[in-house]
Amino acid sequence: MITQEAFASELEQAIQQNRITLPTLPEVALRVRDAVEQDNSTATKIAEMVATDAALSARLLQVANSPLYRGRVTIESIQMAVTRLGNKLVRSLVVSLAMKQIFQATSDVLDRRLRALWEQSVQIAAISRALAQTLPHLDREQAMLAGLIHNIGSLPILTMAESYPDLMRDPRQLDAYVKALNPRIGGVILRTWGFSDSLVKVAEHYQDPHYDGGLAADYVDVVQVARAQTLEGDDSIDWSEAPAFRKLGLEPEVEVIEIEGVADDVDQMKALFL
Repeated sequence: MITQEAFASELEQAIQQNRITLPTLPEVALRVRDAVEQDNSTATKIAEMVATDAALSARLLQVANSPLYRGRVTIESIQMAVTRLGNKLVRSLVVSLAMKQIFQATSDVLDRRLRALWEQSVQIAAISRALAQTLPHLDREQAMLAGLIHNIGSLPILTMAESYPDLMRDPRQLDAYVKALNPRIGGVILRTWGFSDSLVKVAEHYQDPHYDGGLAADYVDVVQVARAQTLEGDDSIDWSEAPAFRKLGLEPEVEVIEIEGVADDVDQMKALFL
């Protein structure tokens, strides 16, 4: 079986030589994200971009009318959705909704793994969003996006692993390779996508219980707490002394899902993304 070091070297060479394709965000999601960065973008302009993707348009309307975001009036057009939600929220939602398209597999074995990975990421994203509501300096939709993308490095790792049948037949060894290489590869992908440093850090540090980005909690802290809550059976990382919990004002043994309103938010998000 190929060693972890040899696999890592092969993967990095494959990426550098374009022999393995990094995941790419759908063009509409990138266009909306870039347009929102421009101060002169109007709701009409953003709506026109979203409308070029029928599936994305339908999903955004569904989200705008969901219990998480709906108001008194039913949203019936993309422009109404953008006007109600605001450009920045639409940007986060469009990128989030587009993420599911990336978790597509070419084989049954990979499909099962990617589906489990996506479901796990949605759970972590939902808890991240709920946690960020108590942190005024963070944006809860950005926290949701951080939860969805934190594990993105797994995709090219699993894709290349298909070339090594012995590795694919050894789930524990494959999991160890994914865990070891994920942060580095995830950082490469998010930089390629042009994501902000605050989100790149999430991919690079989400597994590090000693990470400390400063006095105030950041998106890494939020995702770490959400992940620790989601993967309670994983004792490979000791979160008991992690600064993330202190910054969020929580004890590691506290069940975040038991906090009032969190379970409902998580269920509604899972309904939207799963």
